[in-house]
Amino acid sequence: MASIADRVDPVRAWLAAAVVGVLAIAAGALAFPRAVYTNFLWKYFWGPIDADAHNALCAVRADGVVRRFGKSETCRAAAAQGLTVAEPGYTLVSEAGYAVVLLFMLAGVLLLVRRLGIGTDRRLFFALIPFTLFGGALRVVEDANDAVPADATAAISYPANALIISPVIYLTVFVVTLAAILLSLRLARRDVISEFEPALAGMGTIALVVTLAYLAFLSYSTEFVAFYPQMLVLTLAIASGLAVGIYYAIDRLAPALNAGTGFIGLAILWAQAVDGVANVLASDWAQAIGLPFQYSAKHPINAIIVGATTTVFPPSIIDVIGDSWPFLLVKLVLATGVIWLFDETIFEESPRYSYLLMLAVLVVGLGPGTRDMLRATFGI
Repeated sequence: MASIADRVDPVRAWLAAAVVGVLAIAAGALAFPRAVYTNFLWKYFWGPIDADAHNALCAVRADGVVRRFGKSETCRAAAAQGLTVAEPGYTLVSEAGYAVVLLFMLAGVLLLVRRLGIGTDRRLFFALIPFTLFGGALRVVEDANDAVPADATAAISYPANALIISPVIYLTVFVVTLAAILLSLRLARRDVISEFEPALAGMGTIALVVTLAYLAFLSYSTEFVAFYPQMLVLTLAIASGLAVGIYYAIDRLAPALNAGTGFIGLAILWAQAVDGVANVLASDWAQAIGLPFQYSAKHPINAIIVGATTTVFPPSIIDVIGDSWPFLLVKLVLATGVIWLFDETIFEESPRYSYLLMLAVLVVGLGPGTRDMLRATFGI
């Protein structure tokens, strides 16, 4: 006699869990609008998106009305009055919430690829890399949208621009990627093409090229978007050098570590290196490489690492090498740890789950890294 677990359709169970979760959150927001919606859901999740979409330093919600402000002193005054203030970017609370959602969505994607009969071949992993680059480039389109002068009309207005603001952009790119997967699978199963992975990679590459072409057009035709190719060249060169150097050092010193991931490990190292190098260059070496601006850490984890660096090292050292380099070091160490954890056994026992986790690690590094690199490249 079959057990309950055997009789339950995993896809239906996942969908039921998603519906129950949404209904529970909605019920909590209706029952306790201020505590659940205003001071939690809006403050940590939708409020930052709202502020970012309006290119504001903060959004303030009071008595059901949302106002946006462009001056830091106004934001501080609103917070001092006890009003609910949300600023663009992430907090530890929002990042924890998004991590939970990501894990749940990974389970859903795992069920989806099983239903589609794909995901056991690592070629799919490499075919999806262009979509990750596309996601980062698409986020820069919104940055360019924010850079439009006040007396001009932005190409993408609110609420449409919320679709390409983090973290909503991850859902947007997922939908685009899923559509490309379904189309390429349909073409392959109708024998229009022999394999779907090359077609999928081609679709992602086209989306990336079109997005980059749009940014290049803006840099040529407008004054609010510039072009600093040294940022692009240096980031890719340094990140590639670090990734290849570490990968082949592992291959010589501990080849068993690379046995499981293979060149996927190299891609993971490269993705995390792009994120780390872009942060270091934009934060500490912007003027040294000829950029007329400088960025600062916005992600909480990055800010914590920078804060710890300035505490541990004296100003004489920080003035020379900067305070963002430990972020790059942490990224490379974590990527190496991932390579070490995913041995051949894990891929043999659960290839789909392993490849999805590898893809998630790639996305959380290469997506933000591409955005930071291109944002500085186009001076936005």
